[in-house]
Amino acid sequence: MFAADSSALCSRREARLSERRKWVKVFEACDEDKKGYLSREDFKVAVVMLFGYKPSKIEADSIMSAVNSNTSGICLEEFIKLMEKKKAAQLYQNEVRQIFTAFDRQYRGFLTLEDFKKAFRQVAPRLPDRIVLEAFSDETTCKSSKGLLSDFLVPNHQSSGEYQGFMQSLI
Repeated sequence: MFAADSSALCSRREARLSERRKWVKVFEACDEDKKGYLSREDFKVAVVMLFGYKPSKIEADSIMSAVNSNTSGICLEEFIKLMEKKKAAQLYQNEVRQIFTAFDRQYRGFLTLEDFKKAFRQVAPRLPDRIVLEAFSDETTCKSSKGLLSDFLVPNHQSSGEYQGFMQSLI
């Protein structure tokens, strides 16, 4: 058993090292003038290369305002930390999307309260109905009592601890 755990740990470490090497290569490619940092435009190009989308003005402003004021841009270590956070957020969203899709058995793009209850009965039969109802009402924002995927992608910090613990166990 220990060998299997050790093997999994090694492959996760290898994956992280591989990701880091990729991020360093992208950083170096985007730092064309070899100035040691990425400008706002360099950063946007790097995000496109790594994640396939161009960051919004708001995202770029947020990142650039958090950068060390001693430099004119994002240094390599800051870039790597930012990419680690973006990767974690992307993984979380993908996991939530997969869970949502598994519960949306009729592929309607939303969950009704009944769908939600049925899903919870399958994976957490002892979870009290009031928690399921509270979770559904906390997560849904539209007035039609339908839980859209977008409702579940943005974590709601007002949900009960039991529900949040349950969601973490799924992920």
